[in-house]
Amino acid sequence: MSTTLIEVRPAKAADATAVASTHDEAWRSAYQGIIPGAELEKLINRRGPQWWDSAIRKGSRVSVLVFSDKIAGYANYGRNRARSLHFDGEIYELYLRPEFQGLGFGRRLFTSARRDLMQSGLKSMVVWALSDNDPATEFYRALGGRMVARSSERFGPKSLDKVAFAWTN
Repeated sequence: MSTTLIEVRPAKAADATAVASTHDEAWRSAYQGIIPGAELEKLINRRGPQWWDSAIRKGSRVSVLVFSDKIAGYANYGRNRARSLHFDGEIYELYLRPEFQGLGFGRRLFTSARRDLMQSGLKSMVVWALSDNDPATEFYRALGGRMVARSSERFGPKSLDKVAFAWTN
């Protein structure tokens, strides 16, 4: 009998290539048709293996979800960057490879990142999502996030609305 392990752990420098590949696949799946093509490619290409290696080595909080020895997703998080929002922590990114979506892995990754933030004294938390990314907004609502702010972000010639979801304690 074989057992498949699902593990959420801090990313290691050796994970950089797999995290970059996960980022690439997840962003193409999530944002194709939302972010203009050329802008999406620029954003993806900026986050290659060297970028992730540097981020991990510098101590950025990056956790990976490993399923059967394969990195299925990652979360990148830390202190809240939006000073106008009075929340302590922020999940900057949470993405899964498309084939691992809808299996409860996103919830595991989210719960792990939130727990890590809370253990670091960051008791409240915010996450931003593009308004047109229905799977993301539905995911954060299902996890109990309440919408606390709206803003927009420019991607080349296109301005896209985004929403902030928050959690306390």
